[in-house]
Amino acid sequence: MAIWLTKDSKVIVQGMTGSEGSKHTRRMLAAGTNVVGGTNPRKAGQSVDFDGTALPVFATVADAMAETGADVTVIFVPPQFTKAAVIEAIDAGIPLAVVITEGVPVHDTAAFWAYNVAKGERTRIIGPNCPGIASPGASNAGIIPADITGSGRIGLVSKSGTLTYQMMYELRDIGFSTCVGIGGDPIIGTTHIDALAAFEADPDTDAIVMIGEIGGDAEERAAEFIKSNVTKPVVGYIAGFTAPPGKTMGHAGAIISGSAGTAEAKKEALEAVGVKVGKTPTETAKLMREIMSAG
Repeated sequence: MAIWLTKDSKVIVQGMTGSEGSKHTRRMLAAGTNVVGGTNPRKAGQSVDFDGTALPVFATVADAMAETGADVTVIFVPPQFTKAAVIEAIDAGIPLAVVITEGVPVHDTAAFWAYNVAKGERTRIIGPNCPGIASPGASNAGIIPADITGSGRIGLVSKSGTLTYQMMYELRDIGFSTCVGIGGDPIIGTTHIDALAAFEADPDTDAIVMIGEIGGDAEERAAEFIKSNVTKPVVGYIAGFTAPPGKTMGHAGAIISGSAGTAEAKKEALEAVGVKVGKTPTETAKLMREIMSAG
C-alpha cells in the first residue's frame, strides 16, 4: 500500500521526447514504474525505444489516457509551456499530475491551480519545482533516485528535493511507504497537510517525517492540522536554522517576514503539538529511528 502512486499506476510523460523527459523516463522504467507512453503533439504516432521498451507518443494527454488507461502524468516541459501542459492534463481528467519543471512563473501556477479548483479538483497536482513522488519497490514518478531506500512503513513529505533524498538514505534500513516531494515554490498544488491527511489514512504508514523550510507559514498550518487530525507519530525538520536574517535562501518560497517564517518559529509551532523536531537531518532520522524501534 502507498499513497497516490502504486505498482498499478499507469504513468505517461509529457515531454517524453525532450532531453530531460527521455532521461528520466529511462530511469523510471529502470525503477519498475509502469510507464505506458508520452505526449508530444509534433511527434504523435511515433514510438521511442528505451533500452528495448518501445513507448508510444500521443498528441494529447486525453489520447494517451484513452489508449493506455494512464492515471498519472509526469510533466517535463519548459517553464513557458508548463501552464498549458497542466491545463491539458486537468482537461483530460487525469487523477495525478506531477510537475517537475522548475522556474514556472508563480502567476502561471496560480492560474492552473485556480483552473483545477474550478474543474472540481479532479486532478491532484504535485509541484511544480519538485522531485516527484516515489513508493519504493512499487513505482517512481519524477526524478527521485530509485535505489537509495527500500519499502517500509514511514511516510515522507518534503519541500526540499535533496533533503528528501538524504532522509530516504538515512532511514533506508527501515524504508518508506511513499515519499512525496511537494516543492518549494510560493504556490504549490499538494501541501504538507494533504500528504499528512493521506498518510494518516494509509493503513501501511506507521509514522511520518515532515521536512519544511524557512519562509511562509505552511509548517505552522501543518502543526495546527496535526494537532486536530493526526494520530500517528510525526517527526520534523526545518531547513534554514543557520540562515542569516533578512536573506532570501534557496527556494522562491523561502522568504521570512519579521519573526514569521523563521526556522525557530516553525520548530516551536510543531513541538507545541507534539512533533519532535531535529536540528539536523541526521538528528531527525535518529528521532524517527527511536519511534520505529519503540513501536
